[in-house]
Amino acid sequence: MAGCALWHRACSPAGFDHRFDTGTFPREPWRGLVPAMTVEVALARVECFDALAATWRQLEAEAADPAFFQTWTWVGCLAGERYPDPVLLRAEERGRLVGLALFNRRHGQLCLTESGDTALDAPFIEHNAPLLARDAGPQVLGALLQAAWRHPGIRRLRLGGVPPEVLRAAGGTVLRLQERLAPVVRLDAVRAAGRGYLGGLSANTRYQLRRSARRYAEQGGVALRRAATEAEALEWLDALIELHGQSWRRRGKPGAFGNPFMRRFHRALVARALARGEVDLFRLDAAGEAAGYLYNFRLRGRIYAYQSGFADSGADPHAKPGLTCHHLAVEQALAAGDREYDFLAGADRYKLSFANATVPLLWAEMVPAWSGAGLVARLMGAIRRQGAA
Repeated sequence: MAGCALWHRACSPAGFDHRFDTGTFPREPWRGLVPAMTVEVALARVECFDALAATWRQLEAEAADPAFFQTWTWVGCLAGERYPDPVLLRAEERGRLVGLALFNRRHGQLCLTESGDTALDAPFIEHNAPLLARDAGPQVLGALLQAAWRHPGIRRLRLGGVPPEVLRAAGGTVLRLQERLAPVVRLDAVRAAGRGYLGGLSANTRYQLRRSARRYAEQGGVALRRAATEAEALEWLDALIELHGQSWRRRGKPGAFGNPFMRRFHRALVARALARGEVDLFRLDAAGEAAGYLYNFRLRGRIYAYQSGFADSGADPHAKPGLTCHHLAVEQALAAGDREYDFLAGADRYKLSFANATVPLLWAEMVPAWSGAGLVARLMGAIRRQGAA
């Protein structure tokens, strides 16, 4: 079993470091499954996001397969506003950095890569997790998350958009939990099947896509273009936001971009990500006009379909700008040699019709296992399980 010393860096002007014993990590569920290894976790308030950026980017380059939402492009975007009371956990093995987790402290809880404030968290995070080095074992994930409970005054952990292994590693009791499936197109599986992308879809989906393509062909053809410059990307983002908003306002709702911070965040994010080749703003041109827009992230062969906006097809119900736009984007990803086209959380019908796999993502609020709230939650869970038996 791995021993873990937790270093608490006090937020005093003198920068005094205080070391105290926190027991051993990892605890269950890795007992006896990993070799003994010392993991040291330093807990500190972030004083300078610019300094953290360099450290984060260094570990990001050494990570095996990070999600876009774990990169500093996302985590560091408007960080000074999104994390008003930041806490950083830094894991080392034999003096080498192997893990980072950024939390914000709010009302007695630590929120992983979120603020805990609804307005500031409007930019929806998914595939959320601590950033780990390529060779970091599961004991590092457990050490980072379980060390969060040692922060003074913390009564809860909020883990949003995380894979199940993050929840298992946290070591507390789940108070609230929501699971959402993220439909995914495994592009390598499409290539291996040898039937082309359309050949693997249902007969109904193939029919709708082909009928839509014929209708657009009758109107002069259709093309998917990628924004080539920052100015063009921001212009298309504004157009996407307007079309997205129109669609939701017809249903009596403001839509994802009704929050002013959401707009400002994504304009800043597009500028950051475009410079690193981590964002695609697509425009679907049909009959000489914009029929829709896609806002996708990309990282190491994985595409994340984050947001979209489509024009109302009006009197032509057979023209499907959304289906056509995503279909062309998937075909482009296949041709480029990408590995995945991830529709992100939400089991919408169109997502499931395109996907060949699903990935579970969890939103959870956790409390210490032996706290009063934890004991009550466990008791209620046992009662529910007994009633269902």
